[in-house]
Amino acid sequence: MSQVSIVIPTLNEATILGRTLRQLTLLNPPAREVIIVDGGSKDQTLAIAKQEVGVESFNKTLNAQVLCCNQTGRSVQMNYGALSATGDILCFLHADTSVPDDLITLIEQTLANPTVTCGGFISLMAGSQTTRWGVSLHNYLKTYYAPLLFKPHLFFKGLRLLFGDQVMFCRRTDFWDCGGFDESLPIMEDGDLCLKLVKKGRIFLVNRTVQTCDRRVIKWGSWKATAIYLYIGILWGIGVDANYLKQFYQDIR
Repeated sequence: MSQVSIVIPTLNEATILGRTLRQLTLLNPPAREVIIVDGGSKDQTLAIAKQEVGVESFNKTLNAQVLCCNQTGRSVQMNYGALSATGDILCFLHADTSVPDDLITLIEQTLANPTVTCGGFISLMAGSQTTRWGVSLHNYLKTYYAPLLFKPHLFFKGLRLLFGDQVMFCRRTDFWDCGGFDESLPIMEDGDLCLKLVKKGRIFLVNRTVQTCDRRVIKWGSWKATAIYLYIGILWGIGVDANYLKQFYQDIR
């Protein structure tokens, strides 16, 4: 049996969650379990999650469960889900991200290397009719240039800066040894986790793609989105508090 537990934090994801969960039924081999952690959605997210999980054939394939977290916040929700996970490997999946059907094999093969402590994928930002190549390219490049610029001593030890839409994964023991996600951080919790995990081994970018919804780019436009990503990244890199940076990165559904 797969040892990968997939944790999905949700908040007002009714328009896309059903599709994401149905895609997970195509995983071959399947995940050990899928844990959906809702942070207080005001739309039909919770109802959709429970409806999908309640379908016998669906739940038999996914071994899924729905949890309700009494606090909103991606870090809090992902930690809450990780506490319930039984797999040796944790995979954190955003509700608006699609993954390849060999996801589990890729994760297990990557972490079979004992020098690798965490991994993620190349994220393509796309919508129903377009792929945001420029934004996607920048997101790919910052995996490398951000740690090289701001943490060069760690870059040469294997630090790569991964974000949540890159479907981060790591061993459960390493995750908790590092204290999990910092629940005080409203954004950049993923980058913070990379900084903690690199003390245990390399951060690895798998040469395969996942696809993330471009709703933020639709709202902002490509140039504004790239500028905001760059601005937040630079300020975080020089030590600006993530709670201050959150004002530039509002939730968009």
